Amino acid sequence: MIAFLCGLVIQVDLGSCVIDVNGVGYLVAASTRTLAALPNPPEKARIMVETVVREDAILLYGFMESAEREWFRLLTSVQGVGAKVALGILSTLSPGELVAALMTSDKASLTRAPGVGGRLAERILTELRDKAGKMPGGGGGITIPAMATPAGSIEADALMALAGLGFRRAEAAPVVRKVMDAHGAAATLDLVIRDSLKDLAR
Repeated sequence: MIAFLCGLVIQVDLGSCVIDVNGVGYLVAASTRTLAALPNPPEKARIMVETVVREDAILLYGFMESAEREWFRLLTSVQGVGAKVALGILSTLSPGELVAALMTSDKASLTRAPGVGGRLAERILTELRDKAGKMPGGGGGITIPAMATPAGSIEADALMALAGLGFRRAEAAPVVRKVMDAHGAAATLDLVIRDSLKDLAR
């Protein structure tokens, strides 16, 4: 299997690129995020690759970041999510935004991706929500409790949970404070974390 390609970027199209490695041109499908990160032709680039072997073809899918490749593998494990749909999701949502969407059951964000309807979005949420926190962009995995706690404790616990998801305190603190102020006495830990994730993922 091919793990990565290192060569000259010859061409970048909508949904794919061509990498010249020692005179051989490899057609690599990729998300818009990866394609945008490639240098201009004919500069040199190194791109990670997921190789998919079918009866009629050997297909290459490229990624500039290992996190995106891991998410591609996880997304394509869901029934109904093929490589094209997975790349569409990764073109629409970054790994961090995917974590936020899954942990907050944000079906609307998933359906923004081409090829993802309401039913498929529900399946993705059902199958991947528990795995989201352990994936790249999701820290070490956080289970969000729904219990009510004192306001000071809610803010501190929310910041701790967001830190576990990879967000810096300086980045998360003003967002958590804004969410706390918006909900006032109705704020719960579950609500504060979910709304903060939505804000931070933008």
